[in-house]
Amino acid sequence: MDIETYIESLCREAKEASIILRSVRAEQKNSALERIAQLIRERKDEIIRENKIDCDRGREAGLSKAFLDRLQLTESRVLDMISSMEEIVSMEDPVGEITGVRRPQGFLLEKVRVPIGVVAMIFESRPNITVDSAALCLKSGNSVVLRGGSDALSSNRVLASIIREGLTQSGLPAHSVQLVERIEHEGVSALVRQNRYVDLVIPRGGESLIKRVAREATVPVIKHFKGVCHLYVDEDCDQAMAEEVVYNAKVQRPATCNALETLLVHEKAASMFLPRIQKRLNDVELRGCARSKEILPDIGDAAQEDFFAEYLDLRLSVKIVESLDEAMEHIEVYGSSHTDGILSNNIANIERFVSSVDSAVLTVNASTRLSDGGIFGLGAEIGISTDKLHARGPMGVKELTTYKWVLRGAGHIRE
Repeated sequence: MDIETYIESLCREAKEASIILRSVRAEQKNSALERIAQLIRERKDEIIRENKIDCDRGREAGLSKAFLDRLQLTESRVLDMISSMEEIVSMEDPVGEITGVRRPQGFLLEKVRVPIGVVAMIFESRPNITVDSAALCLKSGNSVVLRGGSDALSSNRVLASIIREGLTQSGLPAHSVQLVERIEHEGVSALVRQNRYVDLVIPRGGESLIKRVAREATVPVIKHFKGVCHLYVDEDCDQAMAEEVVYNAKVQRPATCNALETLLVHEKAASMFLPRIQKRLNDVELRGCARSKEILPDIGDAAQEDFFAEYLDLRLSVKIVESLDEAMEHIEVYGSSHTDGILSNNIANIERFVSSVDSAVLTVNASTRLSDGGIFGLGAEIGISTDKLHARGPMGVKELTTYKWVLRGAGHIRE
């Protein structure tokens, strides 16, 4: 079977499943998710064993430490997946939510929340996305077609198999969750053109993947674009607090999209703050502007492309700015509208930053690493949208629904 026929068959089956899922009761969806979580717990060792195959293959291929970190499933990460599923189960089901109003003409007009339909999820390296995406889509009444990277194929296969087993045992169609198991690059192009069967595409991965999907898709796309995340250290700032926040944002898990990539420091804070943060970030490669290098002469030079870069590694760009306005201008030019923050005690500056910076998530005296669906109470996220329509920021269950209008009359006609 050629790749386009193969992809079309998966999407057609997902569409058939989505028609059934539209009207499945919340109790049955929750029961299926609970069963899947139980199976993941029971087969944890098998999941880790299959993931080790992927990680070993990645090491042999010379993948970076940061990439391998995104790829790896430790016992704690598997347990985190289970916890996320359990949290999603506990959430209120958005499907069927009704906002109704009686119109002057006498009829009742209802706005009813409904599933989107079929979601195509295209992602790289992180196999936990398989479980998070499936759980969020099932809870919101959607079917999902998963196209992970070839580097995580063994992990994704075992996880998808467990999910489909749980669906079957719970009386839901196994085709609600489809995994593209063929790794031809043409499969991505074929998937994003399935506008007959697929309702939404969500790509998560490198910049080249996102741009390719946006360019080739005939299906609507919500982009989880790169995370060029900034923190601005204001003149009036608690530097001890700022040191802790910057360290967490960069080092806690540098391979994630919400990790800090560029540090902006007010010129009046720089002479004290930069030496202390360099000492704290002793394992991080710093690349600075000319003024930064006057204070830290042993760091590397930051070229313009560094300020556009999503490093996803222990590397950080540093720039000294003359004012809050210059910091915000820098974010406007070089940012990716993902997550940006200010570290300041000045209320007026904080409010100017919050009202002026146009990013999906803004942090105030807090780490960019907090920009996350689980932290935001969504259980998990299917992505962090850097678009403005139809969702923005971490996307959970509700963001995977749309609505329809229902007009209930008694023979009403238009005069």
